[in-house]
Amino acid sequence: MKILALDASTEALSVALFDSDAPDRAREVFEIAPRAHATRLLPAAQQLLDDARLGLADLDGIAFARGPGAFTGLRIAAGLVQGLAGGANLPVVGISTLAAIAARAFDHDSTADRVQVVQDARMGEIYTATYERGGLPEPMAAERVMAPADLMVETTNKVCRAGNGWSLVVEVQGLDASPIGVDAPHAIDVARLAWPLFADGRTLVASEALPVYVRDDVARKPGGRKS
Repeated sequence: MKILALDASTEALSVALFDSDAPDRAREVFEIAPRAHATRLLPAAQQLLDDARLGLADLDGIAFARGPGAFTGLRIAAGLVQGLAGGANLPVVGISTLAAIAARAFDHDSTADRVQVVQDARMGEIYTATYERGGLPEPMAAERVMAPADLMVETTNKVCRAGNGWSLVVEVQGLDASPIGVDAPHAIDVARLAWPLFADGRTLVASEALPVYVRDDVARKPGGRKS
């Protein structure tokens, strides 16, 4: 099964080409590219396909990081997926950005039973969810947005911390928390998590490839104002 996966949910962007028959040979482009997602995401995807001598018709599906994350990046990725998948009549799977980060964190820390993911949500807030090993891509409880001061920090020895929002929690709560350095989702992890969903037929049609913001009020400005 050949899957093209896209992520534009943070200042990084990534595109991966994954083949379930050869998962160790997956290819990925990962770039830190603030404000360049609209111009870089499609060319990066096309380059991967060209390098593999594949076209959209050779794929079995397209996966994308559905959010939460940067609103503009999520919309860019979802729009691109809708266009590519719709034109080629391909099924789609959306994967949580927090789950993709957790998957990479489990790979980095083989002793962890859980990963508590905290991502910077801007506006003085964080996105968070906790995942159990073997339970991906579903979190133990719903993804939430909250103030860093309100986070209940997991303190057991077998929980690792991942995501780029831990500095906010440390600053506000005065904790001695040491995240493991997995700060951004990668498209290759999106593809890995999407693969069993494609295999089980738990897919979307192209028009259903929509962002999941978690914070519903996407127009709110710091201080509570709306644009």
